[in-house]
Amino acid sequence: MKKHFYVITIQYLGYRFHGWQKQPDVKTLHLMVDRTLNFILEGKTFKSLSSGRTDAMVSAECAKFELFLAEPLEDMQAFLNLFNYNLPQDIRALDITEVDAKFNIINHSKTKEYLYLFTFGEKCHPFCAPIMTTILDDLDIELMKEGAKLFQGEHYFKSYCFKPTDNGIYNREIMTCEIVENNIYTANYFPKQSYVLRVKGKGFMRNQIRLMMGTLIDLGKGKLTLEDIKYSLQQDVFVKMEYIAPASGLILNNIEFE
Repeated sequence: MKKHFYVITIQYLGYRFHGWQKQPDVKTLHLMVDRTLNFILEGKTFKSLSSGRTDAMVSAECAKFELFLAEPLEDMQAFLNLFNYNLPQDIRALDITEVDAKFNIINHSKTKEYLYLFTFGEKCHPFCAPIMTTILDDLDIELMKEGAKLFQGEHYFKSYCFKPTDNGIYNREIMTCEIVENNIYTANYFPKQSYVLRVKGKGFMRNQIRLMMGTLIDLGKGKLTLEDIKYSLQQDVFVKMEYIAPASGLILNNIEFE
């Protein structure tokens, strides 16, 4: 039987979901997407496969999944409109593209960009919680900016993988890693000043960016030094980092297929 393949781009607020992957007895993004697809396809056979999994409470500006169908879509835009009409309000489909059988959304080479939104110094409005992490202690932002640059390039990232094994691939390249002032997200209840950690690379390990962010926060608090970070990135070095930054500040910003 001939199959038909489509890539759908979605964005979502992850705060009330237990990540992408389906799990027993909890609400996940994949569960809600498949429920909606099953409803609008009226029980027709389909399969959906994501380009990658996000953890509980992580949000996305641009996530992608592949939709496999036995029958072609007659009108892709009408399908996208119907999909959006039935999705919950914290998930939105942006576009749909037809691809051929050679395309593999998991194995196809891709670059991902993540943002981590944070502020510090005072308690924020509760409405900030779904996408922004608030650190109540003072942070040395200029020092943290220096620390972020240390992650850029090719390094040994075993110290930045949650529960690493002895046979993992820990030599990775990060193309961009920087802390800049936040001018992306605004709201009248946001603090006057907030910041974004921007990280771009071809592949990230479990909790890698949250461990990097946690390390930079500890650097900003004075608990770690730049030398500590340099040491943690040396070949065959493993340092158990103490702090994993909260998930709700992390946003998958973009995926580019090569």
